[in-house]
Amino acid sequence: MGEKHFVYIDNKKCGYEEGENILQIALRNNIDIPHFCYDEDLKIEGSCRTCLVEIVKTKKIITSCTLKAEPGLAVRTASAKVNLLRHENLELLLADHKANCPKCQKNYFCKTAEDMKKYKVTGKKYKRDHIDRPVHKLCTAAEIDPNVCISCNKCVNMCEYIGIGFLKLEGKGSKKRISYSKDPNIDCIYCGQCTVHCPVNAAREQSHIEEVEKALQNKENIVIAQMAPSVRVSIGEEFNQPVGKNLTRKMYTAFRKLGFDKVFDVNMGADITTMVEAKELAKRIKNKELLPMFTTCCPAWVKFVEFYYPEMIPHLTTARSPQIHSGGAYKTWWAKKQGIDPKKIKIVSFMPCTSKKYEATNELLKINGLFPVDYVLTTRETAILLKKNNIDLPNLESSEVDESGTYSGAGAIYGASGGVMESALRTTSYLLTGEELRKIDYKEIRGIEGIKKADIMIGNYILKVAVVSMPKNARIILEEIKKNKHAYDYVEFMTCPGGCIGGGGQPIPSTQKIIKKRIEGLYNIDSSMKLRKAHLNPVVLDFFKYIDTLSPSKQREILHRKYSRKKKFE
Repeated sequence: MGEKHFVYIDNKKCGYEEGENILQIALRNNIDIPHFCYDEDLKIEGSCRTCLVEIVKTKKIITSCTLKAEPGLAVRTASAKVNLLRHENLELLLADHKANCPKCQKNYFCKTAEDMKKYKVTGKKYKRDHIDRPVHKLCTAAEIDPNVCISCNKCVNMCEYIGIGFLKLEGKGSKKRISYSKDPNIDCIYCGQCTVHCPVNAAREQSHIEEVEKALQNKENIVIAQMAPSVRVSIGEEFNQPVGKNLTRKMYTAFRKLGFDKVFDVNMGADITTMVEAKELAKRIKNKELLPMFTTCCPAWVKFVEFYYPEMIPHLTTARSPQIHSGGAYKTWWAKKQGIDPKKIKIVSFMPCTSKKYEATNELLKINGLFPVDYVLTTRETAILLKKNNIDLPNLESSEVDESGTYSGAGAIYGASGGVMESALRTTSYLLTGEELRKIDYKEIRGIEGIKKADIMIGNYILKVAVVSMPKNARIILEEIKKNKHAYDYVEFMTCPGGCIGGGGQPIPSTQKIIKKRIEGLYNIDSSMKLRKAHLNPVVLDFFKYIDTLSPSKQREILHRKYSRKKKFE
């Protein structure tokens, strides 16, 4: 890390980099300091006042998140004075944490419950008479519960940080609680970044665990599991595994232990999306029409366009997202091959995202009257389900995906910002030139930066491309396009930092450092595979043979979608 100076935390010598605070240094050195409001990617609030330390020299008590490191600085994290004040602050803070917090009740590993037990906090000393406040349902994706909120402000800061500003705190003093903007021009896009930054489960996904359990118990169902790219390199964090570790094959075994009849993969759907999107991109480039083309794999981004920039809707590709493509494929092509009534098939998607719950309920995506995906579980929910069933994920035997879930490396990198575009370019190049690319790594569009730009040479074409993550950066690019419609030919948009890999359904914490390691895991999967181009996937080619037998209207119903201007909460 290039450390040159040292501080002493509980007599432990710790190196640090310029600008770091004591809490950062302690966490990096596995020294436990309780904290709620701190997030290394957000502005420091110091509002929860639980991360207290005592400066040895002056005996001053101060929040470690605001205490900058200086050479030779020595602090104690658990002196008698610190413990007393911390206990008082925790009692005050948790007096507002509702006793029947669903995460505490269901053993959902609520950090609040852990801290109350560890530090012998009851939350009763300052318990106030609670007035039950309504839980705010954010469509079918997430919800915010003011009865559990401790006013740490992290969700509000994150919502502002990504560029939406939908959430806010209302009230004063002990009555301050999480709420949302009533401005008709400001709406939630269901990305769930509030849920992945809330330390007490006040902002959370709307759980589908019980519905999935019921589907698995119904012997009339054929229940299919399909896992998104990002889940396989992040689920391990819930089981004390290294960040970015690939647990794909162990997850396949876990799904079978849970009782799923078939184990397929959203990556196969990503290969379908690549094929559909690449064909559309090649056509638009050849005809020089409706450029730039925008990706649509992220439903939160789609909601952002439909609400904030409806005039840009024609630029969206009509290709469906990976989970919808694969879900639709299994309820049509696969069902016909197996002679199974599609009504008996239940598709469960395991996603890093809360907005995928919202997408799965979109009536416009139905095929033959059926939703392509029936239930969506986030990575966090997946971990809860595995632990509830005593499945020790890291120690499972490995197994393979069922044949109809076969995928390419191009499908695996969809979870990283730039991955959708890179996958599409590998196939678009073949469609435009008729030749297979030898060098298929587009490293210039990889990385965690919010805006990446490049000129990509494909045959005789030079494509001006941009890769964007987070709404605040999307606004910059969209405003640029409004001024110059020729600024780009192809743009990938994702809502969450780093792409799906930093999604709202991922393990907590989800910082930029963690996201970078997860991204490395995805590209390692791609580079290790022999099959790295979607248009060479034999399973996907078989699916398109089936598609070719259908009428044009039925092909559109399975492969494409439409968009519309959205009002608040639509």
